Amino acid sequence: MNDRSSFLFPRSRYHGSVRPKNLLLNANLQEFSQRISTISALQTNGKLSAAESFEQIQRLWQQLEQNHNQLID
Repeated sequence: MNDRSSFLFPRSRYHGSVRPKNLLLNANLQEFSQRISTISALQTNGKLSAAESFEQIQRLWQQLEQNHNQLID
């Protein structure tokens, strides 16, 4: 299962200064990009409309902004 999970949801190493805030932001960005890829693929294959995809991406962006603002405070 671990091999399948790492294949479907690859994670890259973090190369910045190692601090908890930076690591959390990096993890959030990687999750955001993975979800955007999935939404884009679903929209490309006709499983989601362009409007639905846009709404989901907008919500994900807002969540990412909230997480980022919480890490800054």
